[in-house]
Amino acid sequence: MSELSNAEKQADSNNAASSHTLLEGRLGYRLESALLVRALTHRSYAYENGGLPTNERLEFLGDSVLGLVVTDTLYTTHPDLPEGQLAKLRAAVVNSRALAEVGRGLELGLFVRLGRGEEGTGGRDKASILADTLEAVIGAVYLDQGLGAAAELVHRLFDPLIEKSSNLGAGLDWKTSLQELTAAEGLGVPEYLVTETGPDHEKIFTAAARVGGVSYGTGTGRSKKEAEQQAAESAWRGIRAAADERIAAEAAAARAPAAVDPATDPAPAGTDAGAEAPAEDGGSPTPAGPSA
Repeated sequence: MSELSNAEKQADSNNAASSHTLLEGRLGYRLESALLVRALTHRSYAYENGGLPTNERLEFLGDSVLGLVVTDTLYTTHPDLPEGQLAKLRAAVVNSRALAEVGRGLELGLFVRLGRGEEGTGGRDKASILADTLEAVIGAVYLDQGLGAAAELVHRLFDPLIEKSSNLGAGLDWKTSLQELTAAEGLGVPEYLVTETGPDHEKIFTAAARVGGVSYGTGTGRSKKEAEQQAAESAWRGIRAAADERIAAEAAAARAPAAVDPATDPAPAGTDAGAEAPAEDGGSPTPAGPSA
């Protein structure tokens, strides 16, 4: 029995080494083995295996490296943007949902070391776990290869997202854009009513964006934030379209010629209010004006 157990352990070790090599190929860097293992160790796995070191410290480090590289890129490539717009751009790139999508592109969920509880509730595709693990991996690259290598990795993974976000306009943050629009239109402050359905590991959230007691849009998502952003987008588009129609109607009305009111309109140009009126019998004309 012990020989079988040792053989299984060796097989697990070989499989882990093979998967790490596959991940390193996707990252483009070969990392020190223990460092990569730690970067992939979620706290649920650590707690179930005697309190092993987790990836949380590396996640903390990687978050800072990612933020620095993205901020430097935005500052350099958008020299005319004000601070507020730069902050919106950074938030559109450095957030849990965006990081999770990048992690899915790497199939990072295949490599994460998870506890049985997280494994059984779809943890390999959870946005929070994927985002945290990706930051931990970036932190590991920084420690093992230096800032230059970590920056190169961030550029390779995130530059397409930075470029896409730069063209989003209001879509950088639909909730903020909706609040700015409703303030400009004098409608009030948006509020969101959120409901949820489904089991804990497959919850679906539905949000309704309301302004002044009126519902302007709804949205759904795997997280409350995602549902609210979708609802805000729907509301923004509806309110923006109504505002554009109103502005177009007002402009058309301003260009239209004014209607003539005979009761108040002066005599047509070219007529003389003091001119003589012709006589009815063909005789001499009589002066126009009040009678004596």
